[in-house]
Amino acid sequence: MKKLLLLSLLSVSFLSFSQTDARLYEIINSVSAERIENDVTKLVSFGTRHTLSDTVSKTRGIGAARRWIKSEFENISKDCNKCLEVFMQNNFVEKGTNERITKDVWVNNVVAIQRGTKHPNRFIIMSGDIDSRVTDPNNFTDEAPGANDNATGMAGAMEAARVLSKYKFENSIIYAGLSGEEQGLFGGKGLAEYAKEKGWEIIGVFNNDMIGNIKGVDGVISNTDFRIFSEPVPPTETERERTLRRFYGGEVDGISRQLARYVYKTVNTYMPEMNPMMVYRLDRFGRGGHHRPFNDVGFAGIRIMEAHENYTQQHQDIRVENGIKYGDRLEYVDFDYTAKLTAVNAINLASLAWAPPAPEKVAIGGIVEASAKFEWSKVPSAKGYKIYWRDTTSPTWDHSRYVEDVTSFTLEGIVIDNFFFGVSAVGENGHESVVVFPNTIIRN
Repeated sequence: MKKLLLLSLLSVSFLSFSQTDARLYEIINSVSAERIENDVTKLVSFGTRHTLSDTVSKTRGIGAARRWIKSEFENISKDCNKCLEVFMQNNFVEKGTNERITKDVWVNNVVAIQRGTKHPNRFIIMSGDIDSRVTDPNNFTDEAPGANDNATGMAGAMEAARVLSKYKFENSIIYAGLSGEEQGLFGGKGLAEYAKEKGWEIIGVFNNDMIGNIKGVDGVISNTDFRIFSEPVPPTETERERTLRRFYGGEVDGISRQLARYVYKTVNTYMPEMNPMMVYRLDRFGRGGHHRPFNDVGFAGIRIMEAHENYTQQHQDIRVENGIKYGDRLEYVDFDYTAKLTAVNAINLASLAWAPPAPEKVAIGGIVEASAKFEWSKVPSAKGYKIYWRDTTSPTWDHSRYVEDVTSFTLEGIVIDNFFFGVSAVGENGHESVVVFPNTIIRN
C-alpha cells in the first residue's frame, strides 16, 4: 500500500514538473530590485516628466527622461548583440485637443522590439508610462517626481528587457515607454494606431501603471497582492458577435479577459506566493490607463498594478498638511515588491513568446446531447491542444483535457449547457497560447 502511494505521489510530482519550464524560475530570480531602484531614482531625478515639460534640457523634463530611457534600451541591446530594435515612435498633438493640451506637443514613445525567431510579426507588449503630474494636470513646471506613478512601471519594463534579452523567443516582445498618459492616453493611442498601420499581430498588452506601493490609504499592507484589470468583451465586437454572445454566453470571455486569466494561471503556477486579484472592470472606477487605447482598436490589453493604493501619493503637489506628507515620493516605493510585479510580467511575456499562436477558429456543438463537441483551426507549430471548461459562474478555467495533434474532439459525458469552454494551442516546449472562447457553432 505504501509502495502504491509512493508511486502515486511520484506520478503527481512528475506531472507537475513536466508542466513547468525551469527557465521561468531563472527569469524570476534574475529580476533585480536594486537595478529597478536605480532606474526609478534616475527617473525621479529629472524633476518633472510632465508631457508638456522641458524637452531641451539634458537634466530636467520629459525630453531628458525619454532620451535616457532610449539610451538604456540601446545599452541593453549592445549587451545582447543588438537584439533590440530601439526607436522613438512620435505623435503630434495639437493645442486644444482637450483641456489638458495647452500647447502643441510631440508625444514621443520609446519602443524596444525583441524580434521572435519564428513569428517576428506577432507581439506581446509590456508598457510603462514615462510622464508624471501634480495636482493641477496642466502644471508642467513644478516638481512632479512620479516615483510610483509611473517610474515603477517604466523601470519594470526596462528591467524585463534586461532579463529577457538573454533568451530567444518564437514571438516578438515589445518593451515600451509611453508618454502623454496623464494628458489623455495619447502615447498608447499613438502606438496602437502605429501597430494597426504596420499590420502587427498583437497577442496582448500588459500595461503596468503603479507597481510599487504596498501600503494602502485604508491601512492595509501587503507585498503579495496585485490587481489585474480587464474588460469583459472588446468594444469592437460586431452585431453578429453580440447576438451569439446573447444566446451562447461569453459575457466575461473577451480577449482581454482571457489574457487576464492567462496571467492568473501562470502566476499561480510559478509564483504561488503572490496573490493575483482579477478585477472584472476595464480599469479603476471611472479612471483610465494606457491599455485602453489598445482595447479601443480591438487588441487584448490588461492593467497590472498594486492592490493597495495611497491617494495622498497620487497626482499631488509636494507638501505637508496636517502632518501628512503628500506627493509621489521615492521614499514610498517598495522596490522588492516592484521587482515581484516585474517578474510577474516577465514570466508571462516569456511564456507567451515561447507559445504557438492561438487557434483562429474554435467551434462548439452538442446541443441536447450528453457530450460537448469541438472543432478548431490547425496551428502548424502546435504539438497539441488543451480543451478547457469551467462552471459558468467561475472566474477561472478550472478543468482541462489535453489532446494530441487533432482538430476536433468530443468530451463525452460533459453537458454543454452547464459549462463554458475554450481551446488553447500547446507547443513542443509545453507553453500554451491564450485560451480562445468558441467563436462559431457546430450545427447538429
